Amino acid sequence: MSEKTVLVVFPSIYSLNKINNLATNISKILKIKNQPYDNIRKNESLIIVEATDPVLASSAVNLLFGIDKIAIAKEIDTDFDSALSVITNTALSLLVKGEKFYVKVDGKTGKFLAKDLEIAATTTLVDKSVTLEARPGSESNHDRLVYVYLTDSHVYVCIFVDRGLNGLPYGSQKEKILCCIYDELSAISCLQTIKMGFEVEILVCYRNESDLLKLVKILNKILSRIIEENIILHTCKMNWSSGMLTTITAITQVMISLALKEKIERVALGISPMIFSASFCELNSSLALQSKIIPWLPLSGIDSEIFENAKEIGLEKYITNLEDLCKKHLNYKKVSMSEVTKYAKDMLKTLRCIPITIGPKNIHDIIDSLKSNH
Repeated sequence: MSEKTVLVVFPSIYSLNKINNLATNISKILKIKNQPYDNIRKNESLIIVEATDPVLASSAVNLLFGIDKIAIAKEIDTDFDSALSVITNTALSLLVKGEKFYVKVDGKTGKFLAKDLEIAATTTLVDKSVTLEARPGSESNHDRLVYVYLTDSHVYVCIFVDRGLNGLPYGSQKEKILCCIYDELSAISCLQTIKMGFEVEILVCYRNESDLLKLVKILNKILSRIIEENIILHTCKMNWSSGMLTTITAITQVMISLALKEKIERVALGISPMIFSASFCELNSSLALQSKIIPWLPLSGIDSEIFENAKEIGLEKYITNLEDLCKKHLNYKKVSMSEVTKYAKDMLKTLRCIPITIGPKNIHDIIDSLKSNH
């Protein structure tokens, strides 16, 4: 019986027809994170990674969108008795005294039924775990999940399973889009845009040094989701103070100007009709359309999921700010387009382009580059 430990990547339901893009991104992220591997191959709807260190490789791959779950698993040939033996031994090595276990077998093979293996494994574990005082639980009530996946060629007995970020693989839309980060909500909009499979260019708009530092720290959480070693970051400064809606509309104008300059056909607007009025969202969208730029509202229809997305990129401490924003009553009729145009022109005068090599020193590199440019 041949047995090897591999990393098993389960694509999200949206990625099943983009599995080649996901495999390419896995290869890229492992190279960027300096995680060596021997082979990346497909097995039916799974992607199998033969990594030198499956634990570290799992951490790197779990940065990617387009994944339902990731497992470190023992891979064996599809044979009932061999699978039963490996499941039993693996589970016994993981079980702690008094735990409730649940054996779940998914997938299918023409050689035997998944349910038969599930029942046999549960029965065998009951017999062999008496001294551990372990007992079978249910799908909704267990301490230890013993997860197994079947294909026609192999059985995967999972040692560790981690939840993925779902969404689409980065760049799988084959379209570029411009995002802007100027607060917590716009950062989540950028994250959601990446999750939708776009290749992104990013603009950061800030007021002062402390604001810049906060935004760059937020940006640093997002950069790890972009499967590129080198990017161009755009920045501009707001040397004025105005109401939130006027500010956002001025930023939209700047994004449109930058998109036209860089020949980018789409802009992702960091606003949501769940928070702002439909009229305000339409105002900003119409400004883009007038310049023949396609506006996207990545946060349309997202409600409490906004907070889950914030947690995904480590923005827990900013959730209070998001909650406060949701409680505000904002009147778009207070937006003065003459002010918007004036502020946008002022911001464009401060526009900078910074080449960034994505790595552990992103924050310092961005701040230092801006200081040297001024």
